Formats: sequence, structure tokens, C-alpha cells
Amino acid sequence: MIRWLGAAALFLVCVAAGHVLALRAAPEFIMSRAMAAMADRGVPLHGFVLLPRITPETQTVVRPSPDLAYSICRFDLAAAPGGIRVRAGAYDGMSSISVFDDQTVNIATERVGAEPAEFILTGQDAASADPALPAIESGSERGLILIRRLAPTAAAYDRVRRAAQNDACEPL
Repeated sequence: MIRWLGAAALFLVCVAAGHVLALRAAPEFIMSRAMAAMADRGVPLHGFVLLPRITPETQTVVRPSPDLAYSICRFDLAAAPGGIRVRAGAYDGMSSISVFDDQTVNIATERVGAEPAEFILTGQDAASADPALPAIESGSERGLILIRRLAPTAAAYDRVRRAAQNDACEPL
């Protein structure tokens, strides 16, 4: 009986350790791979790139919405210690901007409408370089900023392309 209790305790310890490891290591591993893949595809550090319209031929993510247009910016606050000025250009349809840290945690999401959404992304305990803009504090040095805009048609995607010209992701 004691032999079974020891085996059961060892099993539970291994399951708990595996669970904790998966919760901590998996998101960082996934984000690291995603950021490396984006860099390989030409997504620059601190600059938005509007992805091509989602079709079966351009789909690289398992289930992106074909009705949305995506703009992505990789950030690294170690390379921008003063923070990063982020702006999502105004768009007359549904749109939002989200910030994800290196653990895939959604730090912030803002709606974007007739006026652009603008903020400063800073590191932990860093003062914003521009007090006129709201500051969002990142819990990690690296991550992604994602703008989603509703664009179910080619004409709507053309409007997104014009709005995306006013997007910014610039170190201060």
C-alpha cells in the first residue's frame, strides 16, 4: 500500500510540475516562434506592416478571420528605452488595437474609430516620454501590437490600406 502511495505522490508531483512548466514556458515559446517567423517574413521591429487580404492562399495562421485586415508591429523595449509611440489611424469601420506581451497576455485593447487611437508603450515603472498621451505599461520587453479592421470586401480592404498609412509604431 505504501508503495502505491509513493508512486501516486510522484505521479502527482510530475503532473503538477508539467502543468506549471506548460503554463509558463509554452506561451513564451509560442510567442518567440511567432516573432521569429514574422521577422523572417519581413515584419520590422517598431514598424507596422499591413498583411495581405486573408484568402486560403495567404492564410498562415490556423483560423484568421477573412473579414478582418491585420496590421502587426513587433516591439522590443530594450531597443527603445524611452518607450514606443503607437498610433492606429482612424477608420470608419470596426477596428481595434491590442498589445500582447511575450507570454501572449493581452495587455491592452483600445477601440479605434473616427479618431486615431494613440498611446505610449513603456516598460515597467518607466515614465512616459510624452505626458500628453496615455501610457500603457508592458510587463515584458518584447511583444506584438495588432490592429484589426473590419474589411470583408476588396473595397473595404482598400479603405484599410489608406487608413494603415497613418499607423505608427516608433521608438521615442
